Amino acid sequence: MDFSAVPLSDEDRAFHDQTRAFITEHVTDEVRRRNREFGENFDERVHLALGAAGYLASDWKLESEGGFSAVRRRIFNLEIARAHTPWYHWGTTSVVARLVEQFGPPELAEMVLPGVLSGEVRLCLGYTEPEGGSDVATCKTRAVRDSDGWIINGSKMFTSNAQNAKYVFLLTNTDPQGPKHRNLTMFLVPLDSPGIEIQGIRTLDGDRTNIVFYSNVRVDDLYRIGDVNAGWTVMRSALDSEHGLTERDAEGLQDVAAMSGHGMVMAEAVDRVAALAQIDDEAVMYRLGRDFARTEAALTTPGMFGRVAIGQTMRDISADLMDMLGPAAALPTDTEGSADDGSAEHLFRLALPMGIYGGSLEVFRNMIAQHELRLGRPAYGSSASA
Repeated sequence: MDFSAVPLSDEDRAFHDQTRAFITEHVTDEVRRRNREFGENFDERVHLALGAAGYLASDWKLESEGGFSAVRRRIFNLEIARAHTPWYHWGTTSVVARLVEQFGPPELAEMVLPGVLSGEVRLCLGYTEPEGGSDVATCKTRAVRDSDGWIINGSKMFTSNAQNAKYVFLLTNTDPQGPKHRNLTMFLVPLDSPGIEIQGIRTLDGDRTNIVFYSNVRVDDLYRIGDVNAGWTVMRSALDSEHGLTERDAEGLQDVAAMSGHGMVMAEAVDRVAALAQIDDEAVMYRLGRDFARTEAALTTPGMFGRVAIGQTMRDISADLMDMLGPAAALPTDTEGSADDGSAEHLFRLALPMGIYGGSLEVFRNMIAQHELRLGRPAYGSSASA
C-alpha cells in the first residue's frame, strides 16, 4: 500500500480551492445546526446548489462520460466530509439511479435521471420490514398484477429520507409460493402515489428515519425495475455497494470501506478529547494512545472488514472518551458547559445505530465468515447443539 501524498496539478489544485470555497459558502454553521436539530442528514438548498453547479453530475458520471477524474472525485468527497455536509442520502440516490439506468425501461431512465443530476429528484430505499430484520428476502410487501399495472400493499421500516425523496426503490414479493430469493420484484414507486403514508421515527442518535405504509398503491408497469421475480439480481448491486463489496478502483483513492465518513467523525472526537484531557496522567495517556491506535486501524481496514472495524471501534472507545472527560461529556452539542462541544456524546449515540442500519455487525461478521473465510453457513437452533 502506498501512503505517499498525491501530487496535484495546477488544474486540480485550482479545482480543490474552488470546491472548498463553494462548500464553505453553502455548508454554513446554520446548515449544520439545522441538521443536528432535525436529524435528516439532508439539506435541500445545499443539494440543489451542488446540482446546479454540476457537482452531482460529475460525481455520478464515469470519467469517460465527463465525470470527475479519480483525483477530483477524492478531492470532492474529502471536502464534503470535512465540512460535515448533510448529504448521506446522495449515495443512496446515485446507486439507485445506476440501477434504474441498467435495469429499468429507457423511458423511465430518461424521466428520472436528469432530475437526479440536477438535485431535484432524490431516491430512497424500501427494503426492511417491521418483522423482517436484516433478512430482507423475507419480504411480505405484496405486488399483485392488475391489468397493465400493479397493486402494492405492505409496510417498510427505516426508509430514511422518504420525506425528501420523490421515489422509493421498493422490494416486493410477487410470488408468495415461490422459492426464497426468486419471488421478488423491484419497483421505483413515486412517493406521491395515493395510498402511501410516511411516518417519521427518531433514532437514538437523533437522526430521522421513517416507516412507510402502502395501502392499495397502484403502480404502472413502467416503474418495474428488472424482470418479474428477478428482483434479487437487481438488488444485489445495491446491497454490495452498501456492504462495501464493490470493486476497488485502480487508483486506490476512494474510501477504503463503507461508513468511512462515520470513522472520520470518530477520529475528530478522539482529537478533541486529546486536546482537553489531562495528558499528564499516565492512565489517560495509555487510554488515549489505545483509542488513537484502534481508530487508525479501523480507518485503514478495507471493505466489509472495515465496516465492522469502524462500527465496533466506535462502540468500544466512545464510552472511554466520555469517561476521560468526566460528567460534562454527557452534555450534547450546542449545550452550555459541554466539555468537547458534544463530540464524544454524539459518537456514543451514533455508535449503536451505525452497527445496525444497512445490516447489523453480527450479519456482517457472518458474511465475512461465509464469503471471505469460507467457513460455511452458521447452524442455528437445536440442531447446532446436537
